[in-house]
Amino acid sequence: MPVKMGIKLHSPAFNEGERIPDKYTCVGENISPPLTWGGIDATVRSWVLIVDDPDAQKGTFTHWVIYNIPAGAQGLPEGLLSDEKLQSGAIQGMNDAMKVGYAGPCPPPGPAHHYRFNIYALDTVLTLQPRVTKNQVLDAMNGHTVSQGRLTGIFQRT
Repeated sequence: MPVKMGIKLHSPAFNEGERIPDKYTCVGENISPPLTWGGIDATVRSWVLIVDDPDAQKGTFTHWVIYNIPAGAQGLPEGLLSDEKLQSGAIQGMNDAMKVGYAGPCPPPGPAHHYRFNIYALDTVLTLQPRVTKNQVLDAMNGHTVSQGRLTGIFQRT
């Protein structure tokens, strides 16, 4: 059964298809942007957020993996800490910079890159330890995604 794209993911920092402000990249403070979502289904038991860059030179680069975000959450604040386990109960995995938490856009000079903020509503809470990879989270999510959404921002260094 296909997963519906019913979640509306938004950031007050940038709109769909717009430039991600420097503050949220390696040329600025490199902090996570604020995010909000809607379209919540009663079957949601947890949320997963995965941020990646499909335009990276060596293939898709994962910038952020956070899972077991509580079912009642309607977003994430700006500047989320890079702790493995957050006070809310959410857990953060490894990004492709081999660090826990958010790694902002930092492409080499050249063409613009697209950064996909993918949100997934799950009908379960994942039984994974901190520091897992995006692929481990995706494998654990298999068959448990009830809805999803995406916000894409762009960033280019000159």
